[in-house]
Amino acid sequence: MNHFSVLIRLLRDRPAVLDEIRQDIKLERKIVSLLISSTVFLAVYGAIIGASSSWLQMLSSAVKLPALYLITLIICLPTLYFFDILFGSTLNFRQYTAMVLTAVSVISVLLFSFAPVSLFFLISVQGYSFFLLLNVAIMGLTGVVGIKLFYDGMRDVAAHQADEDKLRNRLLKGWLVLYALVGSQLGWTLRPFFGAPSEQFQLFRPEIDGNFYGQVFRMIFQIFGIDF
Repeated sequence: MNHFSVLIRLLRDRPAVLDEIRQDIKLERKIVSLLISSTVFLAVYGAIIGASSSWLQMLSSAVKLPALYLITLIICLPTLYFFDILFGSTLNFRQYTAMVLTAVSVISVLLFSFAPVSLFFLISVQGYSFFLLLNVAIMGLTGVVGIKLFYDGMRDVAAHQADEDKLRNRLLKGWLVLYALVGSQLGWTLRPFFGAPSEQFQLFRPEIDGNFYGQVFRMIFQIFGIDF
């Protein structure tokens, strides 16, 4: 079985794949293939961002970045499934899993496409704060694209059902916000992904202080030479 062919087909003919998910066609194969291919692409990108510190951090980030997206999915998917069926959805859990994995897979491909750019700046620019913020921006951009495509896909699948309404649409938007918040904070909890060059390798930070958003603002101020 060529797992990557499922992902390529998703990119080339997304409406057809979404229609097959709606009709519950070969979902187990799609779920396994998308999970494997997205894990590989995320691992490659994780290895590059971890290479800014050490080879141990590179290996650690190659594992932790796919884990970040998978754990976020595991945490948030039941919320979407049970609330959606409460308000009239007829989709089963496999269909929801496949839909979310289409978004994760698109994100992984986009991150993989940015890998040469990230590697270029890793080699050519000696600035940890800049490299960190660059990759945070890349991950933010790819996340927005993936979430937007997931939203459109869910709307498209729901459009074939008689029970789509404004309440379920608002529920989906709220879930997307929850997904983004959980993912960003989980990333903070699982840090480091980059590893500061001046610090020894750590698999995880011993303390969980502050939050993701506060750290991003601090890094921006540091780039402009402002103590914060």
